[in-house]
Amino acid sequence: MTRASGTRGTPGGARDARGGPVALSKEGLPGWLDPVVHAVETVEPLQLSRFLPPEDGAGRQSAVLVLFGEGGRGPELLLMERATSLRSHAGQPSFPGGALDPEDGDPQGDGPLRAALREAEEETGLDPSGVQLFGALPKLYIPVSGFVVTPVLGWWRDPTPVGVVDPNETARVFTVPVADLTDPAHRATTVHPSGHRGPAFLVESALVWGFTAGVIDRLLHFAGWERPWDRGKQVPLDWRS
Repeated sequence: MTRASGTRGTPGGARDARGGPVALSKEGLPGWLDPVVHAVETVEPLQLSRFLPPEDGAGRQSAVLVLFGEGGRGPELLLMERATSLRSHAGQPSFPGGALDPEDGDPQGDGPLRAALREAEEETGLDPSGVQLFGALPKLYIPVSGFVVTPVLGWWRDPTPVGVVDPNETARVFTVPVADLTDPAHRATTVHPSGHRGPAFLVESALVWGFTAGVIDRLLHFAGWERPWDRGKQVPLDWRS
């Protein structure tokens, strides 16, 4: 990835995955991120998913990093593919992320911000100091795993090399141009044997589905980037998915 051009002002906000202060800042973001910023500021939880955190506080607090950068084909997102040996979501493309650790801090405060950066560094080798966090979506719930997930959004202000850190956890790390995610030819609907249907993206030799695809789908929609696509194009899943 390359450094983006045409940013406004000087980026602000601390970015530290190791216990220091972490803040959100919209200062100096590239103009093309404006629709995403607006979406993050205005979207309601039920507009993102019907699966919201249990009212009794149950669920394991976690966070993912939705990291936007700018590459040779314009805006892009950072994704990783989970190792096939994992017990949960094996082989599935996802955002970097995971459960909060005690040292991440308050789950209702800046804990998810710190966890998203820490997990991204542990899984992809990302340098957190080059990431500017600018927003967080409402907490969502993954019933199958019991995770309460905060999607944390960032701008890859100073890109650094990334790759697989632990092959026991990660199969590969890759970026996907937003242009490919919005291309109707790359979109489909997954159909699980249980009957559940959800959005999917066929990109970079991968099928992006489930929670990750759902977040991407909603971001594209509320940012005004979505293009009409054939929702009747189906990709069947098996019971192991």
